[in-house]
Amino acid sequence: MTRVYFKEAVGCILVFDVTRPASFEAVKKWKLDLDTKVQLPNGGRIPCVLLGNKCDQAREGFFQTHEQMDSYCKDNGFIGWFATSAKENIRIDESVNFLFSKVLENAMNDTSLNESDNDRIDLGQTGDYEEGSSSSCKC
Repeated sequence: MTRVYFKEAVGCILVFDVTRPASFEAVKKWKLDLDTKVQLPNGGRIPCVLLGNKCDQAREGFFQTHEQMDSYCKDNGFIGWFATSAKENIRIDESVNFLFSKVLENAMNDTSLNESDNDRIDLGQTGDYEEGSSSSCKC
């Protein structure tokens, strides 16, 4: 994908189909593509959650153990993973809320938001004005 597609992204959900092993094999490529094309303002990776969709249709033995998936996510830079079913609405809200919490956590910890910004207006700022003037603004 092109960088324009990722422009200003602050979070990511990568989804593979648990009924199609080839889609899981492509996850590393997709994650590498993401990590090389987008970064947070501080230079870090954007938080990315891995979803194994169609868990309601998973064939016996395909889905790796929880420990293996945890290790896979740690090794490949995912913040977590969820076995989901979009069709049956299994763990969709939970996975999205997990990602949103990480995105918000990053935003709250982003020191660049606290720096001086010429595009902001400080509504609490007091300015010079002449007492007794009909206008408190020197425009």
